[in-house]
Amino acid sequence: MSEASGFTLRGLRPRDAEAVHRLILALAAYEKLEHEVTASAQDYYGALATRRIQGLLAEAEGEAIGICLWYETFSTFAGRTGLWIEDVYVEPEFRRHGIGLAFFRAAARHALEAGHAWMEWNVLDWNEPALAFYRRIGAIPRNEWTDQRLSGEALRALAG
Repeated sequence: MSEASGFTLRGLRPRDAEAVHRLILALAAYEKLEHEVTASAQDYYGALATRRIQGLLAEAEGEAIGICLWYETFSTFAGRTGLWIEDVYVEPEFRRHGIGLAFFRAAARHALEAGHAWMEWNVLDWNEPALAFYRRIGAIPRNEWTDQRLSGEALRALAG
């Protein structure tokens, strides 16, 4: 990004794990989901080092102010890969400066360059600012799908 915009984007590196952890904790607080965060900075270091997750870091004056994290998915119906955007977060004082749009544009470029057929992500149904932004960039909801999750004791019980 240009210096005139007040921020820069760059690819995430394992050494960014502490910043990722801090920003994920801030995202969890915004989403009122702090109780669900069990990851440590070391977890992010490992995930970034093995490229299980990739993404971008937004910086202003050398400080991390936002993240966009993604990983590759595969559709057996389409026989193609896609990009799952796991998290996008921008510090509140830096919102409405084009960082979110820059994240999504950069992710879209990455998706196309990697040969992915789509980008997908979840959004909480109460997050009206995010929903409005996603409509503006052309995203459409997939209302016919309901996410399911198996974890903890239920996961262990099913595994036997």
